[in-house]
Amino acid sequence: MKLKNKLNKKQSFYKALLCSMIIAMLILNSGCTKAYAAVKNGDSGDEVKQIQTKLKNWGYYDGSVDGSFGKSTMAAVKAFQKKQGIKVDGIVGTETANKMGIQLKGGGKSRDDKGDVYLIARVVYGEARGEPYKGKVAVASVVLNRVGSSLFPNSISKVVYQKNAFSIVADGQINYTPDQDALKAARDAMNGWDPSGGAIFYYNPDKTKNEYIRSRKVITVIGSHRFCK
Repeated sequence: MKLKNKLNKKQSFYKALLCSMIIAMLILNSGCTKAYAAVKNGDSGDEVKQIQTKLKNWGYYDGSVDGSFGKSTMAAVKAFQKKQGIKVDGIVGTETANKMGIQLKGGGKSRDDKGDVYLIARVVYGEARGEPYKGKVAVASVVLNRVGSSLFPNSISKVVYQKNAFSIVADGQINYTPDQDALKAARDAMNGWDPSGGAIFYYNPDKTKNEYIRSRKVITVIGSHRFCK
């Protein structure tokens, strides 16, 4: 009888332990669901406005920034996803939000990437502090345009560190920690916004006497910088 009671107690203990584990897993899964929140067709609010604004700036969306996620917003999200080479479902989940540089309320974190985005942001911070935001994005775009040009190396790091390409590399400003505006400008350029008009050079006429760069065709002027082909 004593042995039977001991067995019953053990069974009760293991049942209680199993129940506790199941409850813990349910709580954990609930937390995970929140961490991977998504914004999709039919949703509305400030997050949708943020998404629409990004897509409008990058040329994917031409509707109203009204905070209402409808068919036109979904189509713009799909076009963005296709361009980025990620799953095309018209839903702004964690991966799409990261590519957009936004943070979802559910807990998905946007990346302050220590790779290409961060390096471009360092260039922006060093070269364009005090410039209008559009000018910061334009400087970031020049880095990317150089990568795509046969006149320059074919990677972001090689373009940035090419000899005599950027004065901030020589004087050490490339090592400064970029601010949020610089990071945002780098992401906007990486996601397709190019206010420079395809420029591969830029200069401040008050700070350079270089005849070669001054001879380049000016495409646009933003702030103190002239952007050229």
